[in-house]
Amino acid sequence: MATPSAAEDRTAIRQLTENWVLWRDAGDWDRFATVWHPTDGWMTATWFQGRAADFVEASRAGFERGVSILHFLGGHTADVVGDRAVAQTKMTISQRAEVDGVLVDVVCTGRFYDFCARDEGGWTIVRRQPVYEKDRLDVVDPGTRLTLDPVLLGRFPVGYRHLGYLQTKAGFTVRTGLPGLTGPAVRRLYDEGARWLAGSATAGDPPGAEQGAR
Repeated sequence: MATPSAAEDRTAIRQLTENWVLWRDAGDWDRFATVWHPTDGWMTATWFQGRAADFVEASRAGFERGVSILHFLGGHTADVVGDRAVAQTKMTISQRAEVDGVLVDVVCTGRFYDFCARDEGGWTIVRRQPVYEKDRLDVVDPGTRLTLDPVLLGRFPVGYRHLGYLQTKAGFTVRTGLPGLTGPAVRRLYDEGARWLAGSATAGDPPGAEQGAR
């Protein structure tokens, strides 16, 4: 079998990232499970840090409860070295929920930063780490008024301040200190990506792994 070209690898990785969003948001759980590395898959989100299989089940449970979290993708790039890659994809996370009885939309803009690997089954995601760049909150009915708690709002980094606020109000435990546009967390992520491409044994040290969930 011919070795895939660099262009073919990048096309396959782009399709992988698109499948993640389409299958997850549509609730196509069996196919969603196939985008992850079968043994080492790891997902970090504001509300979840853990093994990919557990993320699939947590996403399914939320979907069935009516939790509305949707994604949209933009530009994409991938650095490929042999059977490893680091992909970055511009994205938005959109969540709708009630905050203190008022229906709101939060839109968070950022990037998916993916550690990928190829085996006989093709490319899979070993670790997904979103980078949260900025967000905003809007009331769905412009005739309503919502006052936010500044103490709770200030608990979260600027990149996902309103998303963290909404999710906390919805009952989720939201992790702080996740990567943003600048700062030590995102610089550490870039270093981990470089080491992954250079052949490191693991895909960095993802948030949550220190608690023994991985």
